[in-house]
Amino acid sequence: MSNAERPRYLVVEGPIGAGKTSLARRLATHFGSDLVLEQAEENPFIERFYRDPKRFALPAQLFFLFQRARQIQDMRQDDLFNPVRVGDFLLAKDRLFAELTLAPDELALYHQTYEHLAIDAPQPDLVVYLQAPADVLLQRVRKRGIDYEQFIEPDYLERIADAYTRFFYNYNASPLLIVNAGEINPVDRDADFQQLLRAIATARSGRHYFNPVPDLA
Repeated sequence: MSNAERPRYLVVEGPIGAGKTSLARRLATHFGSDLVLEQAEENPFIERFYRDPKRFALPAQLFFLFQRARQIQDMRQDDLFNPVRVGDFLLAKDRLFAELTLAPDELALYHQTYEHLAIDAPQPDLVVYLQAPADVLLQRVRKRGIDYEQFIEPDYLERIADAYTRFFYNYNASPLLIVNAGEINPVDRDADFQQLLRAIATARSGRHYFNPVPDLA
């Protein structure tokens, strides 16, 4: 992919277990780009949230909101020095989780906080949305073995996957590449990764769908 075809700001998104962080890392290495990642392990409430969602949803959500706001502010300040980036989160996705996990009064407080922060998030040149069935997501979550994620219930993961589907059905803020990621492994298989790179190179505007043929070699 030439420099002209390379997105200046590319975001990989998808539900838990879709592989967005691992793919973002490989894309950043391939492009020689700066990397902006969610730092879930820094959230002191995340394990308690998975154990007791009703009690810890609000502090977990607010921590993520403040964390992402700080990361975006840092991106804005560094724009002149690091013009090419790959990330693994959209700020707009933050509301998806808030609406899924918070009680009505907590959600109202979250919205007030979000508006008060007045975050000016840059729009990606391309969003790569990794889509996979809930059972595949659960299998991947169990396989990677992060301690606090082992408390994730299958129905919660299915609701997240459905929420992502609804979110991206209406998403039009940036060019969007929807990838059927249930059977491919672009992180560990070079042939799958090359297929994805070709799809990224042609997704310049609008909405695109990529249903790759897995290379099992």
